[in-house]
Amino acid sequence: MGIFSSVNKDKKEVLDKGLAKTKESVLKKMTRAVVGKKKVDDDVLDNLEEVLITSDVGVDTTIRIIERIEDRVARDRYINTSELNTILREEIVALLAENEYGETGNFELPSDKKPYVIMVVGVNGVGKTTTIGKLAHKYKSAGKSVVLGAADTFRAAAIEQLEIWANRVEVPLIKQKMGADPASVAFDTLSSAKSKGADVVIIDTAGRLHNKVNLMNELTKVKKVMDKIIPGAPHEILLVLDGSTGQNAFEQAKQFSKATEVTALAITKLDGTAKGGVVIGVSDQFKIPVKYIGIGEGVDDLQVFDRKAFVDSLFGD
Repeated sequence: MGIFSSVNKDKKEVLDKGLAKTKESVLKKMTRAVVGKKKVDDDVLDNLEEVLITSDVGVDTTIRIIERIEDRVARDRYINTSELNTILREEIVALLAENEYGETGNFELPSDKKPYVIMVVGVNGVGKTTTIGKLAHKYKSAGKSVVLGAADTFRAAAIEQLEIWANRVEVPLIKQKMGADPASVAFDTLSSAKSKGADVVIIDTAGRLHNKVNLMNELTKVKKVMDKIIPGAPHEILLVLDGSTGQNAFEQAKQFSKATEVTALAITKLDGTAKGGVVIGVSDQFKIPVKYIGIGEGVDDLQVFDRKAFVDSLFGD
């Protein structure tokens, strides 16, 4: 087992509750898609396509899912509409399996990467700081020593928010004043973590997209400085997306993928929205694994993404 355990019964209940709005919306649409039909035919598949697109799965991913189901229908000759939900779940799980971190929940830190450096990117307001705080809590609870770096020096509020989380979780925070060079903060943070023999470093970065060239240059500079202190760092670039923004999350993923090499996704604010389908679409379209999902305000409401549990909560009976 990794340091984050797989979704247990309690976590599954939290997941079900967090995805309730999306599930309710999807199941209502699914019911309408097959009304009066016994066999999965072209009409049912057209209706299903509409269900997925309007659930923020995205056009490209929807087409891939429909093609997979069409192959199943052609192979099995006759599929009842009652079987459609099961087949849909199987095909989405298979699609998500193409982009994922090995075994679900197995996130032991690599022994040859100490400290393990995570650079967190994302626009302001997506829950970036909260995600960093919750991650720090998860790692600390697992007995790991954590150092945070406040390299989003563009906003005083970002440094203050991260400091609140650092105090709450009781982990050290390396910061400078607002307007300081982010690469300088990254340098200080990694130097400090290295000297302390820390296990994990989590670096916050600025999330302004209005000047993409500056963002790209800044992230590149921060990465270069990290690599000088700890060769190979950052070991993970985690993009935080707000799931409640639906299609806007696709655009953010597109821009940040251009700006830097994103290796993992954290999708937040899935509770209270009917746009949970975005998790499936973003992972598939950008070929980046979803590593965490946020389904509540609590410090434990950041879950390791379990594709089977997620799809079951979304499309289960």
